[in-house]
Amino acid sequence: MRLLLVEDHQALSEMVAGHLARVGFVVDSVGSAEDAITALGIMRYDGIVLDLGLPGASGMAVLEHVRQRASQAVPVLILTARDSLESRLAGLNAGADDYLVKPFDLRELEARLRAILRRPGPRQTESFALGNLTFDISSWDARVDARSLDLGRKEFALLEELMRSAPRIVIKDQLEDRLYAIHEAVTPNAIEAIVSRLRKKLQAAGARVQIATVRGVGYKMTVEAQALADE
Repeated sequence: MRLLLVEDHQALSEMVAGHLARVGFVVDSVGSAEDAITALGIMRYDGIVLDLGLPGASGMAVLEHVRQRASQAVPVLILTARDSLESRLAGLNAGADDYLVKPFDLRELEARLRAILRRPGPRQTESFALGNLTFDISSWDARVDARSLDLGRKEFALLEELMRSAPRIVIKDQLEDRLYAIHEAVTPNAIEAIVSRLRKKLQAAGARVQIATVRGVGYKMTVEAQALADE
């Protein structure tokens, strides 16, 4: 899942982004309302972590922008030092899904974020099954039959995107957008390398699924019999 972190305190932003990346999220970090609105016009995000005390326009301007656009019903968690009841009510009444006051524990931030991402909406599904492969997003636990797979962060992210869309094709450019943050460099064969590693691990584990390459377009995941029939 891809998140937008809007926080102008650089050290705090790096700490939060680092933690969220380690637990499986792709995180784009910006430090102003203007940059946040620009990013929202370029990328599709699954969630937003939003500071209110930003330089220039406040975080409330970002929240208002998001809620005014029907196509962006994205969960928003406000992360701020403003701890008064009036500030909490203003944020929640303006459309925030949760409100966490600084200082905070990174584990609580992660838990609250996962909670709002699980709420009913276009990405409410938390677990997937295809053939003998299962994947629980909340715990990042992928299993073939009862055996847990040892996957890297990008491999988990790729597996999520493929299983969410199966058996439909996922365009390669879309995978790059979903797997890499804006600041991360993407080499020409980066996606191919991740697909290759994931294929080998699935095959070694005896998964009855296949990642099929649709030449010039992207990839799709199907159960083994279907994948073979498509070739």
